[in-house]
Amino acid sequence: MNSDKETSSTPAKRRPPVRLIVVGVLALLSLVLVLQNRETVDTKIFFATISMPRAVLLAVTFLLGVVVGLLVPFLRKRAS
Repeated sequence: MNSDKETSSTPAKRRPPVRLIVVGVLALLSLVLVLQNRETVDTKIFFATISMPRAVLLAVTFLLGVVVGLLVPFLRKRAS
């Protein structure tokens, strides 16, 4: 009796999921960004001066942009 499935003694080659590859590439790029921006910079915020590594400043700025980008559509929908 033959079945529709092929049986083979060699294992099938599996490709890694695309999501895993994208996350790996983003993690590698993030690591490069941090390693290239370790020097300390002075940032003036209103009347205070804060010293921090440039990579931290970039991360904080990025996260603030993400938060604002997520809040704007929510606030527009709420206002109308």
